[in-house]
Amino acid sequence: MTARRTVDDTLSPGTPAPAGPDAAPASAPARVGYAELLRTPGAWTFLVPAFAARLPYAMLSLGIVLLVLDTHGSYGTAGAVAAVSAVAQALVGPQTGRLADRHGQAAVLLPSVAVHAVSVAALIGLALGHAPAWALFAAAAPAGASVPQIGAMVRARWVSRLSDSPATLNTAFAFESVTDEFTFVVGPVLATAIATTVTPSAALIAEAALTVAGGLAFAAQRRTAPARHPRTAGGRGPSALSSPGVRLLAGAFLGVGTVFGAMQVSVTAFAESVGRAGASGTVYGIFAGGSMLAGVLYGLVAWRRSARSRMLGCYALLVLGCSTLWAMPNLTALSVAGLLCGLAIAPTLITGYTLVETLVSDGAKTEAFTWLTGAIGLGLAVGSTVAGRLIDSGGPSAGFLVPVVGAGLGLVALVALRGLLVAPRDAATAAPVRSASGAQAADDGLRAGVPAPAGTASRDADGTGPRQLVGAGTGH
Repeated sequence: MTARRTVDDTLSPGTPAPAGPDAAPASAPARVGYAELLRTPGAWTFLVPAFAARLPYAMLSLGIVLLVLDTHGSYGTAGAVAAVSAVAQALVGPQTGRLADRHGQAAVLLPSVAVHAVSVAALIGLALGHAPAWALFAAAAPAGASVPQIGAMVRARWVSRLSDSPATLNTAFAFESVTDEFTFVVGPVLATAIATTVTPSAALIAEAALTVAGGLAFAAQRRTAPARHPRTAGGRGPSALSSPGVRLLAGAFLGVGTVFGAMQVSVTAFAESVGRAGASGTVYGIFAGGSMLAGVLYGLVAWRRSARSRMLGCYALLVLGCSTLWAMPNLTALSVAGLLCGLAIAPTLITGYTLVETLVSDGAKTEAFTWLTGAIGLGLAVGSTVAGRLIDSGGPSAGFLVPVVGAGLGLVALVALRGLLVAPRDAATAAPVRSASGAQAADDGLRAGVPAPAGTASRDADGTGPRQLVGAGTGH
């Protein structure tokens, strides 16, 4: 599907365009299925190694907890070491994303997997040697900081290959969010199984081995890698955080991360309080399963509404779902509430990644994706820490207050600052479209940096309709 085809599908010549960025187009865009997406030339060559390389992302924190708990016998120490790793990953990940945009993904991946392997090996050796906590922190920080940002790199590859097909790109983001959810279901199960059947250190050895093997195989697929955008001589390269919209979305994703972190701790504590500790995995699996199901279905819908309005709607549903968790009287009710809460997770993440792609230039897309991923990781660390303290002082149900507060603050920020989620070139008010050829000319002019003629339209970046018309009125 080409950009011109997208415009033709959403507006016919002479049809008035929507009056604002949240208005529905005259007709729904063509639906793009997963089968069509996976037929994209070269897709499987990077998807398979990417899955192997991103699976450890969901194994590292739990593997650290299981190892340190076994060697030091302290939940507090184990949690603190895992938190150091998560915070380092959240803070350094965007910087590696920026380097990948400038120098290429392979140039960043090769040293990253090497540092990660050495750091994990050092952490295992120190833990088995019963080293003091500060030494574990010193090893956990580089172990987390060097985690390859495979999810962001895969999304950047989809963008580079599907830039002329926004509807297919939206499906690709849905596919990636479902894959993320799947890894966060399989990863902890795999880490626990290895730790309990072999030794706790074996779980981290497996995590490092998958990271190295998958990372190297992914880096070898240079043909599908996005183009490099090196910094120009005497100038600064594009920065994702220079966009206020990216900063807003990172804050919103921080709120989503608190949901993940608080749910993990609170579900475990609730299950233990009713004498069914083994059921915590099932309850959290239902929560994650609801998100996976919603993500699959979300990617199959030809959405009429803009990505901005969908982001606000999905996030509001997330807050609504989180608001009931604290009041659930038993595990069955908690499972149902968790399922409803999970149904809003993947659509929120998919729409956020769709939006952020429209807010930054090509030279900052990987960095932008890593800021969102890092925000989730940082929120997870904050959410689990705060929920643990509330549980200690107020009981298991108190931990479920963290998701509603964290997500609620994110929603307030999104609603109050929603104007920041419109791409700079989309800020003009819409006007009638003259012809499909004029729409194509507008797209070509925008790519070349040439102002489009008044009264022409370019496509909406998420494939839901035309972009706001350029040179056709006052800013929105």
